[in-house]
Amino acid sequence: MKITQNRNKTTRQAVVNFKPDFLFLFISFFLITSCEKPKAPPIAPIPTVKISPVIQKDIPIHHEWVGTLDGMVNAQINAQVTGYLIKQHYKEGDLVKKNQLLYEIDPRTYENTLAQAKANLAQQQAVLITNQLAMNRIKKLLPEKAVSVLDRDNAVGAVASSEAQVLSAQAAVDNAKLNLDFTKIFSPINGIAGLSNAQLGDLVGPGTTTNELTQVSQVEPIRAYIGLNEKQYLNLAEYQKEGISNESDSIPIQLQLADNSIYPYNGKFYFANRQVDVNTGTIKVAVLYSNPNNILRPGMYARINATTEIKRNALVIPQQAIIRMQTATQVAIVNTDNTISIHPVKLGEVSDSMVIIEEGVKLDDQVVVEGLQKIREGMKVNPEAFQSTKTASNSNVTR
Repeated sequence: MKITQNRNKTTRQAVVNFKPDFLFLFISFFLITSCEKPKAPPIAPIPTVKISPVIQKDIPIHHEWVGTLDGMVNAQINAQVTGYLIKQHYKEGDLVKKNQLLYEIDPRTYENTLAQAKANLAQQQAVLITNQLAMNRIKKLLPEKAVSVLDRDNAVGAVASSEAQVLSAQAAVDNAKLNLDFTKIFSPINGIAGLSNAQLGDLVGPGTTTNELTQVSQVEPIRAYIGLNEKQYLNLAEYQKEGISNESDSIPIQLQLADNSIYPYNGKFYFANRQVDVNTGTIKVAVLYSNPNNILRPGMYARINATTEIKRNALVIPQQAIIRMQTATQVAIVNTDNTISIHPVKLGEVSDSMVIIEEGVKLDDQVVVEGLQKIREGMKVNPEAFQSTKTASNSNVTR
């Protein structure tokens, strides 16, 4: 019993002796840790951007349209008389000359009609001669009172009627001859002859299903039709009037074919339609292109490029600098202290890789061209000069 009490007493003394040491260690650890300074957040690096100055210069304004080619003259070859087609004298798709024979219709019916008309003419001429002789005799007998005045008047009337019958018969002959001539069908122009709509042995002519035989198109020169809106048309008219040159073909009007090749001959303005289409708001304009090898054909589609005006002293920047938003179009300008300012702008026309700025910038402002995704209003940046190596695309930054 005494041993147990001594052991408990020793344990209590150990616990009492331990508490001051533990308290001292805890206070020391707290003081040490509370004296440590918090670490500062890392400083973000200043982003590098490419900048370009706003420049002022004369800018040619180019436009592109989809054009449709058509022949200078498109002649529709119709059969003017009814008959069976017996000959075709041209090869489809070939160049034909003016007055070249294209088709022949069976002429026998019209030859017989002409012969009958000539016979009737001869008969009426014989009647006229007989009536003229009778009238002459009556006129000689009238002074001798051998015939009456009524007989003379009847004779004069008979001659006049015979003359009219002769004229009618002559007209019938002329008409029969004309119809016979229509059995041979000639080309009215020089041009490319199209596919034949009729085959040998077909019944052709007015009232049949095959009245139009083919078409011949003059393709040297050839027309290209484009639709200009009113502003483009007025700019083009003013550009010609300004007199960069008095010749209309001085305005380069390029033709780009379906294979993306550029046609070697520039076009020239030919005419504008008399009115603006109220449905589309465009006016049809014709452009002429030389076509010495007949490569261009009616119905072909092509892209037509032309300079419609010169914008004098325009403020321009690279297209890449444009920030397009849903409600606004903006550019980022680097201030003299290398901070960013976002400005709304009003865009003008595009010319190659540059875009005209109508409002929102001034001459020599520095606009951000590359690095637009890294900046915001008021941010400090590290600007570097932008070096254009190729034509910018139209895919501007969108936020």
